Amino acid sequence: MKAIIPVAGAGTRLRPHTYTQPKALIPVGGKTILSFIIDDLIQVGVNDFVFVIGYLGDKIKEYVQKHYPNLKAEFVEQKDREGLGQAIWLTKDLIDQTKPLIIVLGDTILDLDWKDVVNCNENCLGVKKVDDPRGFGLAELNDKNEIIKVLEKPNIPKTNLALVGLYKIGNTKALMEALDYNIANNIRTMDEFHLTDALQRMIDNGVIFKPTKVNNWFDCGKKDVLLETNSLLLKRMEDKGSVVYHFQNTIIIPPVAIGKDCNIFGSIIGPNVAIGEGSIVHHSIVKNSIIGDFAKLEQVVLHESVVGSDAMIKGMSQSLNIGDNTEIDLS
Repeated sequence: MKAIIPVAGAGTRLRPHTYTQPKALIPVGGKTILSFIIDDLIQVGVNDFVFVIGYLGDKIKEYVQKHYPNLKAEFVEQKDREGLGQAIWLTKDLIDQTKPLIIVLGDTILDLDWKDVVNCNENCLGVKKVDDPRGFGLAELNDKNEIIKVLEKPNIPKTNLALVGLYKIGNTKALMEALDYNIANNIRTMDEFHLTDALQRMIDNGVIFKPTKVNNWFDCGKKDVLLETNSLLLKRMEDKGSVVYHFQNTIIIPPVAIGKDCNIFGSIIGPNVAIGEGSIVHHSIVKNSIIGDFAKLEQVVLHESVVGSDAMIKGMSQSLNIGDNTEIDLS
């Protein structure tokens, strides 16, 4: 089975990190977002991938080829970024339309039974109820548990069942025909070729879609969500058996994930901290944060922070002689 992973977006909500790094390669829970997606699919037997790249696409290609050298991976460039529907349509020459495929958005980590998705003999869309549905693609169901309508961010939602970025397509030919029709006839929503419009055309033509419910859905598009996801994933890793780290004069408070070849001394790390490989942390306190590869922290206190790769932060060393009843605020 082939998987299509669209990773062409600019990730504007995660700037400044996405000025130099694709959103899919932002680290969370000790891995990149993209690695979580690829690893989940590999575990259920998917090893044939098409990546739709665009913004900083060379970094995506380099990452996949370096970390997954045995993966069958092809790359398609989406130059104009005119919507998810266009992104999928661009892969048409690499797709066998007689076989099913899986589409997973490259900035989303999903918690679900992937075997159920792969073994689904129908067209299945991943869904989850949300509190505020106005910012999502939505699915409406009938009394037969069939999806009868999909809409892209409607102004007045009639459902709170959000599409989470997972699409198992059994009728691949019908999908490509719907995309062909919409693009040939310039059928757009909010000035883009949305995948939901193609799915709705399939539904209108009698194609049956079923919902696949997910347990958790981590849309890592904002800093606060990224940090929350990092915390949840680290806790899950700890539940499976935490790694014991030993660094000189350092206290580790789980859950944490620390990459290889890190130099940590005289610090307090954790809880909920992920540090990339090759990073240096001296005389610092770090909690509830994500630190990229080869970063350098000296004499700093960080919390609720995201620090990019190769960044350097150096704090201020103080020598004080403080008498009784004295209050000093160094913030």
